[in-house]
Amino acid sequence: MKFGEFFDNFRKKQPSPSEAPNHWVKCKNCQSLMYYKEVENQQNVCPKCGFHLRIDVETRIKQLSDENSFVEFDKNLAPVDPLKFVDKKSYKKRIQDGEKKTARTSSVISGECKIDGVNTQLIVFDFSFMGGSLGSVEGEKIVRAVKRAIFNEQGLVIVSASGGARMQESTFSLLQMSKTAAALKELSNHKLPYISVLTDPTMGGVSASFAWLGDIIIAEPGALIGFAGQRVIKQTIGAQLPEGFQRSEFLLEHGLIDMIVKRDEMKKTIADMLRFLRDDKDSFKLKLKEESN
Repeated sequence: MKFGEFFDNFRKKQPSPSEAPNHWVKCKNCQSLMYYKEVENQQNVCPKCGFHLRIDVETRIKQLSDENSFVEFDKNLAPVDPLKFVDKKSYKKRIQDGEKKTARTSSVISGECKIDGVNTQLIVFDFSFMGGSLGSVEGEKIVRAVKRAIFNEQGLVIVSASGGARMQESTFSLLQMSKTAAALKELSNHKLPYISVLTDPTMGGVSASFAWLGDIIIAEPGALIGFAGQRVIKQTIGAQLPEGFQRSEFLLEHGLIDMIVKRDEMKKTIADMLRFLRDDKDSFKLKLKEESN
C-alpha cells in the first residue's frame, strides 16, 4: 500500500470534530478547563468557583427524583402549526429540528415521582427544545399535571429553563400564561403546594406567569431571571442598570424570590418544603430529628 493510500485510510477512520468526544468542560464564569468527570461528580457545578453549569433535562430529573421513581405522562402530545408560521424557517421545520435534537416533541417533560420519599408531580423544562419555549403543548402538560396533583392530593414542582413564550404560536402561546395561572389557582384552592424552581435562564412569558406563582420560589445560584433582556430594558428606559440585576442573588436581595439553593441541596430542600406546606409537620420534624442524630 502506498503512503498516500495509507494516509487516506487513516484519515477516514478519524472522527469528525462533531463526532469526537468532548472530555473537557470550560467554566463560563472562571474560564477553568476541567475534565468532564470531575464536573459531573459535582452535579455539573464548577469545582473551582461554584458556578452552576446548565444541565440536560434527564440529568435534572435524575438529580431530583428518587431512583427509578419517575414515570412520564403525556409523552406523545405534539405541537401543530395553526398559523403556518414562517420566519427564517418554518415552524414545522423548527419542530422537526427540536425532535431530532432531543428525541422529544415538546420542551416540557411532565411526570410523577418521589422526591426524597414525597409523592410529587414534577415538570422540567428542556432548554434544548426551541429554547424551552412555552407553547400550547407545554401549557397543556402543565394543566394536566395540576389536575393529577389535585386528584392524587400531591404537591407540584416546576423547574423552569426557558426563553419565554413561543413566538411561532403567537396568541396561542400567550394564552398559556393565563391558562396555567388559572390551573395553579385551582391547585391553591385545594391547599396543595406548588414549588417553582428557577434555573438559568428563566425569561419572558414563563417568568411573567407560572414561574412567579409558586408558594415557594427557589432559584439556583447565578441564574439569569427576568422578563425582557438587559439591552432591551436599557434602550427602553434609557438608564444605567445595576450590575447583575437579573441574577438570582440580586432578586433575593430585593425580595423577589424566597431562597437560593445550591444544586446538591435542592432535592432535600424541595422535599422539606413539600412536607411543611402539606401540613405534614410531624413527618417534617421527624426528618429533621433523624438528620441531627
